[in-house]
Amino acid sequence: MAEAADIQGASPAPVRRRWLRRAIVLLAGTPVLAALVYAPAPQAEAVQASSVDVQLVSMAPTAPVKGDTLTIQGTVVNTGSETITDAHVGLRVGPALTDRSSIDETADRNGFRAGTDPGEIDSAYAVKIASLPSKVTQNFTLTVPVNKLELDKDGVYQLGVSLSGVTDSRPSEQVLGIKRTFLPWQPEAAAKRSQLTYVWPLISTTRVTAETGSDELQTPVFLNDSLSEEIKPGGRLEQMVTLGKDLPVTWVIDPDLLYTVDAMTKGYRVRTPNGKSVQGKNKAVAEQWLSSLEAAVQGKKVVALPFADPDLASLAHHGKDVSGTLGQLRPATDKAKAAVQTVLHVPASTDFSWPVNGAIDPAIVNVATSAGAHNVLTRSDSLVESGALGYTPSAARPIGAGTTAVVADAELSTAFEGDMLNAGSSTLAVQRFLAHSLALNLQRTDEQRSFVVTPQRMPTVSQAQTMAAAVRGLQGGRWTQPADLEAAATAKPDPGAATQVPGAGQYPEDLRKQELPVSAFEKIRTTQNTLDHFKVILAAPDRVEIPFGNTINREMSTSWRGRADEARLYRDQVQEYLIGLTEKVKVIPKSDATLSGHSATIPVSVQNSLVQDVHDLVLRVKSANPSRLMFGDSGQAEQQVTVQGDHTQTVKFPANATASGPVEVTAQLFTKDGIPYGKERRFTVEATEITPTVMLVIAGGVLLLVLAGIKMYASRKRVAARAAAEESEQPSDESPDTEPQSTEGSGTSETVDR
Repeated sequence: MAEAADIQGASPAPVRRRWLRRAIVLLAGTPVLAALVYAPAPQAEAVQASSVDVQLVSMAPTAPVKGDTLTIQGTVVNTGSETITDAHVGLRVGPALTDRSSIDETADRNGFRAGTDPGEIDSAYAVKIASLPSKVTQNFTLTVPVNKLELDKDGVYQLGVSLSGVTDSRPSEQVLGIKRTFLPWQPEAAAKRSQLTYVWPLISTTRVTAETGSDELQTPVFLNDSLSEEIKPGGRLEQMVTLGKDLPVTWVIDPDLLYTVDAMTKGYRVRTPNGKSVQGKNKAVAEQWLSSLEAAVQGKKVVALPFADPDLASLAHHGKDVSGTLGQLRPATDKAKAAVQTVLHVPASTDFSWPVNGAIDPAIVNVATSAGAHNVLTRSDSLVESGALGYTPSAARPIGAGTTAVVADAELSTAFEGDMLNAGSSTLAVQRFLAHSLALNLQRTDEQRSFVVTPQRMPTVSQAQTMAAAVRGLQGGRWTQPADLEAAATAKPDPGAATQVPGAGQYPEDLRKQELPVSAFEKIRTTQNTLDHFKVILAAPDRVEIPFGNTINREMSTSWRGRADEARLYRDQVQEYLIGLTEKVKVIPKSDATLSGHSATIPVSVQNSLVQDVHDLVLRVKSANPSRLMFGDSGQAEQQVTVQGDHTQTVKFPANATASGPVEVTAQLFTKDGIPYGKERRFTVEATEITPTVMLVIAGGVLLLVLAGIKMYASRKRVAARAAAEESEQPSDESPDTEPQSTEGSGTSETVDR
């Protein structure tokens, strides 16, 4: 990148006059001019360690105009062992810096450098400190009218806030500590203003497990309830929404975050350490955050990343060769647009992909565009400029095959990655950001250019607040004008800009070490295969296909970077839970059975412990010894099985025994495609064959019993007839033989009936 381009030509006369005055002040404090040239003392003082820590807590306005008063608040801490006396805090204004490299060099400079750092402005604006004991902190406020700063032309000026004083070991006044920052000076709107796009990311880590409730809404189970901390008032994501709603930014959203918070509004459960779950308690917080976000994005450009923000570099380097992996990107992209429309009721673009830190190589570009995106968000430290242009070109770069690399400025994009909790760090970061943005616009070119800022994916609260302060500093529109990401992607590209995608060997090694390994994608493939195998037997496959499909996307998320152990545990738990569901449909273990006779039926039971019906299953039984035990005309038989939810179905198979002895039988479920489902069950059938001779003996015995019965029946009828004749000739109480005869006949009849 051309960072050494001149900002603007200097106006020589005012500069010479100002430096002449400062030179006179320096010379007046030196007895002999030769001492300045040859004496080593000033140089020694310039490089000695500072004994005072100067911090700038705030600076307002961040980008002043004519008539403003600059107010700088800060602290000084005596880090030395001696008390400092006769001290004062003063402001030093240097000349306009000539290029962006000068800004970086100045920001990285430590300690006061005599002859390099400018002298103080009028001492009337200094803050006097009579005494500053060791380890003591003193607050200060510098208030200076801008017209006293002698800002000769538009540009970026170095500001130095220093503390000067004396100690017992340094009896002459010296600069004991200094802090440098920048003052962007563009009081009037520039004739040519850069278009600046600031990406405002709403992304978080994976929170939702694959587990859902058995209710109609399939209440999701969360890993923990930490997302509520991010969306509650003062939380990270709440601050992103509150700050972003009034800023001219492009919202870049992971739809999984919307899905997760929306699920919280409908009721959710949270996994506990013992593996169970409890009802989530932050439904109202989720409702408020979603309502605020919906209001904030109205009328703004929204870009939806593929669902769960997949790690494109990991996919390109380790996942593309695992079958089925890249096929997950298209469904993830389709879900993205639908999620934003459903939850936020605004349209969203899915034409942008965003690799980690904007680092790309040919494989990443191919994967990033495989789901239909035509724009890849990269960064200027990934595409190296030749430097021949003499200025920083626009963001849009055609890189072939209809793909545009939208190149974010690395310096602006990484400006707020440090610890912004410290007010001093935050103030310096804002001023440096504004300085670079102005320096970009002042580079020598007649073309209006477009610049993009892609900050870290998940800014902290303090980082988000600092980002917002920087964007507000540009709202005066004097050297930039806001533009959305789509406008930046379609802006006219500079014909001299670099468009060569770096080779695979140039991909940053520190990023490569954080990628998901091949084993992760192999585990994901196993889960997908298990899911595909499972859903074909379900009457309502959406109840598992949707939650597990989303979970598989989450297993590829960029948010797992730096958390390899957590990612592995998550994948394992997803697979274990899915296998547990598949095992709820099974052949019930069967005890050994005995088959007496030539033919009989053998019952086998299939249990369905799911809440929904299963169908398209085939139960197959197979004899290990068809010569002894057969099913139908062969050694095996099968029947289709449909089992209602939470029920057991028993299937009966006719069997034929051709010889006596034990036979092992296998019962196995299959899908309609002939793929084995679940565990096979084995049991033993003791077959007992009935020979023809035995059958004849049994038949003869039965015939004899029948004949005996007929004879006994006839005898009974004769006895009864005689008894009736005798009764007609004698009184009823004179029939002694009747009762014994009836008793005997009754007993015989009872035997036959059994």
